[in-house]
Amino acid sequence: MVAALGSTQTLAWASSYYLPALLAAPLAAELGMAVTHVFGAFTLALVISALVGPAAGRAIDRHGGRAVLRVTNLLFAVGLGALGLAQAEWQVWAAWCVIGLAMGSGLYDAAFATLVRLYAVSARNAITGITLIAGFASTVGWPLTQWGLDTWGWRGACLGWAALHLLVGLPLHSLLPGAPVEHTPPVQTAVTPGQAHDAAAPTHPHAGTGVAAVLAAVFAIAWFTSTAMAAHLPLLLQAQGLSAPAALGVAMLVGPAQVAGRLLEFGLLRRAHPLLSSRFATAGHPIGVALLTLGGPLGAWLFAVMHGMGNGILTIAKGTLPLVVFGAAGYGERQGWLMAPARISQAFAPVLFGLAMARWGGHALWLTAGLGLLALALLQGLALRMRPSPD
Repeated sequence: MVAALGSTQTLAWASSYYLPALLAAPLAAELGMAVTHVFGAFTLALVISALVGPAAGRAIDRHGGRAVLRVTNLLFAVGLGALGLAQAEWQVWAAWCVIGLAMGSGLYDAAFATLVRLYAVSARNAITGITLIAGFASTVGWPLTQWGLDTWGWRGACLGWAALHLLVGLPLHSLLPGAPVEHTPPVQTAVTPGQAHDAAAPTHPHAGTGVAAVLAAVFAIAWFTSTAMAAHLPLLLQAQGLSAPAALGVAMLVGPAQVAGRLLEFGLLRRAHPLLSSRFATAGHPIGVALLTLGGPLGAWLFAVMHGMGNGILTIAKGTLPLVVFGAAGYGERQGWLMAPARISQAFAPVLFGLAMARWGGHALWLTAGLGLLALALLQGLALRMRPSPD
């Protein structure tokens, strides 16, 4: 199950989120449109994915992930096929709208909801396993996209990704069970946040909108920061005084650091409450910024490690923390609502952080560091709120 969903998630991320980085320039040149308009269409796709998320999660809650994810493969194939055949700018925007529908119902949130539908509160380790595999989406996706560009051009690359969704993604999703897997439900006993535990039992199953709002805010901050760094990190590091080759080398370390963070969560932190790993993860970026400021070139490498590890753990936390706090009932729809602000902040992060860089240069990092400290404070407050009162 983990291998199948991990593979299809790698395919989904590689053919959507990581596509514009290499595709935007040749597509814009041939169709005579501005590169910024290509990224504008991609931003629209992210906004659409945020709007679609709750409905897709609700469908998975009711019908399971197999049917929804198979439809997602078809949407990806149609959207990518339309993009590869586009002859005018409006067709590019229309194609990205379809891809946005697929992203909203076919990326991590849908895969996590599928696992929770099958395994209920026992899905935590499986969620971690999927992120370990799909963490290499850029490592696999960018070389494949570049090979497609070199071999067939940008149109052929799009059509090739569309074909993979039909020939690989659709059959793998068809292998998913249609009904929950038989398992022994864990004992649902209260667990103090930060305390080690074996069962992923909900610790605050009657949490209300206040707790949900805190989690939504934390995820929105995390995804704003991760997307801003993904879009601007090399130039940001050059603004800190690094040479262009050194800045690129440091930026390339973020991906392996993310995987290392997920391995840490899977190993040392797997028996801890997700609130503990989440607080550790949100502290990673602010600590990295401080090390970058104080440590010079060595600090830049430490920054990449701390930021990457924190981001990698938070990818898991966005799936496991709501599961442990609220339980498995209604997980898919709830996850769609919790992640909607994160997807919107993700959509506008490159533009907003770019404006911050234009105004403050390398000091723009203190903006994301401050947001990280705010997220840490919110999680700390949540941990105190969830602490069992003494008898």
